[in-house]
Amino acid sequence: MFIRSKRVWIGGQFIPACIETKDQKINRILPYDFNACDIDYENRRILPGFIDIHTHGAYGFDTNDGTSEGLRYWMAHIPEDGVTSILPTTVTQFPDVLTKAVANVADVIENGYEGAEILGIHFEGPYLDMDFKGAQPPEAIAAPCVEQFQSYQKAAKGWIKYITLSPEHDEDFALTRYCAQNGVVVSMGHSACPYDKALLAIANGASSMTHVYNGMPPFHHRSIGLVGTALRVRDIYGEVIADGRHSHTSALNIFFQSKGRDHAITVTDSLCAKHGKAGAHYQLGGHDIEVDAEGLARLAGTSTIAGSTLRMNDGLRILIEEAKVAEDAAINSCTINPARCLHVDNRKGKICAGYDADLAVLEDDYSVRATWCLGRRYEF
Repeated sequence: MFIRSKRVWIGGQFIPACIETKDQKINRILPYDFNACDIDYENRRILPGFIDIHTHGAYGFDTNDGTSEGLRYWMAHIPEDGVTSILPTTVTQFPDVLTKAVANVADVIENGYEGAEILGIHFEGPYLDMDFKGAQPPEAIAAPCVEQFQSYQKAAKGWIKYITLSPEHDEDFALTRYCAQNGVVVSMGHSACPYDKALLAIANGASSMTHVYNGMPPFHHRSIGLVGTALRVRDIYGEVIADGRHSHTSALNIFFQSKGRDHAITVTDSLCAKHGKAGAHYQLGGHDIEVDAEGLARLAGTSTIAGSTLRMNDGLRILIEEAKVAEDAAINSCTINPARCLHVDNRKGKICAGYDADLAVLEDDYSVRATWCLGRRYEF
C-alpha cells in the first residue's frame, strides 16, 4: 500500500512524502512523486499514531469492569481519535475487582481483538495518598506491597507495564525498586511527596509522573513538591491532561517550557463517559460521577475532578492552538515520548522504515480523517 501527502511528520517537520506499508509495517519512505500511489491525502497532515498511556475507558466501558466485550469495543472504535496504542488504566479498588480487571486485559490480548494495540496495563492505585486521592475511592486505598503487586502481575500475565504510586508511602522504596527492576515504569502521583523524597524515589527507579498539577499539592516556592520536581528534573517523563480544564493552558505552556520536546506526555485520563450516551449514568471506582457540558467529570455532588472525556486529537489542538506549545513538542508528547517512556520506541512513535504502520491523518481543524493501526485503515 502506498500512501502520500504533502505534509508527513518526519524529522520533526512536515515534508512531502510517500509511505509504503507492508505486513503491518512501514516498509519504505519514498519521495512524494513516487510513481505508485494508492491513497493521496493531499495536504492533510500524516502523524505517527497517538499513544494514550493513561485512559480508564470510553464508550460506557471502564477497565475495572473486567468485561472482554467492552474492552474489545473500546479498542475497535478509539482509532476515531487518532489513537493507535493504549494502556487501559485501572482505578483504585479492592483486590477482587482489580484482579478481574487486569486478568481481563491479559485474556483479550491473548485471544485477539481489533483496533488500537494494547501495549499493557497502567495500574493506577491502590497505592496512593489519602489526602491527594482525588476521585479515587478512599475505602480501597492500600499501602504499597511487593507481594500483593506480584499477585496482580501474575493475574495480568505480566502485562502491567506502568504503575502510579505515592512514593512517600512506599517503605524503603521497595515496590518502586521491584517494579523498575522488573520492566514496570514507576510514575509518581496522587501524592504529597516532598521534593527531597521524590528525588530518592527517582534514584530508586521512578521515571515518570502522573498527570502533573493534579493529584498533588500546588507549587510553592519554599515547598516545591511534585510539581517542582516535574519542572526541575527535566529528564523524567511527566503526563499532562491537555483539556485546558484540569490545568490552565498557560500552566501547560510552562510545563512544556520546562520539559522540552522529549519528556512531556499528553494523556486523556478519560473515563467511560467518553463517547458515551448523553444522560447516561456513570461511575468511577464504584462512585457516581457527573459530566458537565464541556466534558469535565466530577464526583457527583462535589467539585472534585474525576477525569475527562478528552480525545487525543483535541488535546493536540489545545496544546498547539490554545496553550501555544511548540508544534514539535506537542506532537512528540502524543507519539514518540510515550513510546520512549514505555521502551517501545524501537517500533512505535515515528514514521520510519521498519516501524509499525500506525498513522493518524488529520484535517486542518485537527479532526481525524483516517487512522492506520498496524496497517489496517479506519476512515472517518
